[in-house]
Amino acid sequence: MPSFGALGHTLSTSLIFAVAFLCVSFVSQGECQATPVPPTPCSSYKNCDTCVPHAKCLWCFATNNCTEYPVTWLLPPAKLCPLSQARWGVCWLNFEALIITMAVVGGIILLAIAVCCCCCCCKKRPSRFDREEERSAKRREEIRQRAEERKVERMARHDEIRRKYGLMGDTDHPYSKFENE
Repeated sequence: MPSFGALGHTLSTSLIFAVAFLCVSFVSQGECQATPVPPTPCSSYKNCDTCVPHAKCLWCFATNNCTEYPVTWLLPPAKLCPLSQARWGVCWLNFEALIITMAVVGGIILLAIAVCCCCCCCKKRPSRFDREEERSAKRREEIRQRAEERKVERMARHDEIRRKYGLMGDTDHPYSKFENE
């Protein structure tokens, strides 16, 4: 029977080997690094259909050549290619029409957002007519309440005067017992 110390030593050795095996099995082997293929220059494309699918390339029908899109400029300069003859992305749409279309679509989207914001703000805020109507209804209610209070006070004063001079029909006043005899 092995002793406790020997069993602990064997167990710790087995544990070390198991951890080492797991580390080696989970670590992925590095893939071979191949040298990257240099990108094909735009000038090698000879027609519009092969040129425009590449985002970095621009086809010019005026010169019938494919050139790199000048990324430093938002629009390609006229010396490179006139906008009406330039194609980027698709051959059937010239760059000028693309810019106009994108501007119109962008304007419509901005206008739609502005209209939606205005509509939402106007719905949340009560109109001027509603506010005036609410104020006049509140004023009418206050006037009615004050008139009711004055009426109650007036009735109380009149009842007090009637009681004082014995004009009340009820038996609350002290001379009522003499009136019935």
